Amino acid sequence: MFREEWPAAACIPRQAAGDRIEPALSRFWLPRSEIAPAPSSDPDGCRNNLVRFTRQGSRKMTQTNITTAGIDTSKAKLDIAVHDRPERWQVANAPAGWRALAANLARTGVTRVGIEATGGYERGVVEHLRAAGLTVLVLQPIQVKAFGRVHLRRAKNDALDAVLIAACAATMNEPRIAPDQRLTELADLLTFIEQIEEDIARLKIRLEHIGEPRLRRMVVTDIARLKARRLAMLRFIAKQLRAHHDLAARLELVLSVPGIGERTALALIIRMPELGYISREEASALAGLAPFDDDSGKHKGQRHISGGRGRLRRSLYAAALPAAFRWNKALISLYGRLIARGKAHNAALIACARKLLIYANTVVARGTPWVDSAPAT
Repeated sequence: MFREEWPAAACIPRQAAGDRIEPALSRFWLPRSEIAPAPSSDPDGCRNNLVRFTRQGSRKMTQTNITTAGIDTSKAKLDIAVHDRPERWQVANAPAGWRALAANLARTGVTRVGIEATGGYERGVVEHLRAAGLTVLVLQPIQVKAFGRVHLRRAKNDALDAVLIAACAATMNEPRIAPDQRLTELADLLTFIEQIEEDIARLKIRLEHIGEPRLRRMVVTDIARLKARRLAMLRFIAKQLRAHHDLAARLELVLSVPGIGERTALALIIRMPELGYISREEASALAGLAPFDDDSGKHKGQRHISGGRGRLRRSLYAAALPAAFRWNKALISLYGRLIARGKAHNAALIACARKLLIYANTVVARGTPWVDSAPAT
């Protein structure tokens, strides 16, 4: 388990003259020593075939060193740590601090940075570092927390969090799809629209409990004002998106799916830049619409959706109800089959929302609009 000796020239598990002891990893991820045979004659044919040598008798190995830093973000300051190195420092979370940070990272040879999403406080420094040519990985808090638990990191402060973020980022692969700054800006506008919709819903609930005519008129006026603002903002976002040829083409493809209106199509394009470049399973998981198993031994638990992009999931769920009852023939049929099998209404709607996402992902991936199947004859 800790030491493994490969057969020597006489096929006996001993170290032969000239063999080299080299570090390796066991299947238990514990350090061990592996004895690699020397490049001498092997008359019995029992040399370790897992070790390959060049003509000079040395291993052929290519190593790429990527220096990674981690940033713990707060409203006023940034704590920075370099992975596996003693460098630690702190700067202000402001443009002057970002410039000093980028310069210091360049001096220390850092090429990749991990930063934890912190409710928007990280956006400015992320944009600045990406503009400076650094690879920036925005990590979800659940990722960093799980990484800390795996490594039994219990102590917590800003400096230690930066060290943990750096270690977590060093183990992660770079995203396959680079962030699109155009969609990042539109996402802020779409979030503002969603907040307006939440305000409208609260005012409608409040209106149900108001009986005084003057107060009711005030609330009704507020609702009308917010609806007008929401419509104007939606038109502005659609205009901004259609100003880019590639985004406009993607939007038209998504709009071709029956049951997806402009509001839902904007959410799909803006909230999921990966649309069309990933599999249907990956798209469902990103939106939080994939049913995850909950089995252990003989226990067969109920499947539940979990995680994902909540705002996108709510947009798809809101579109699934009218689509499954009126607009999309495939979803109408799917909803009927699920209800006939005893599925609950909400579970059937979640399945329909997942199908809407899959349809949108498919038309974008193929680059062709939706075509209804010909009716059976």
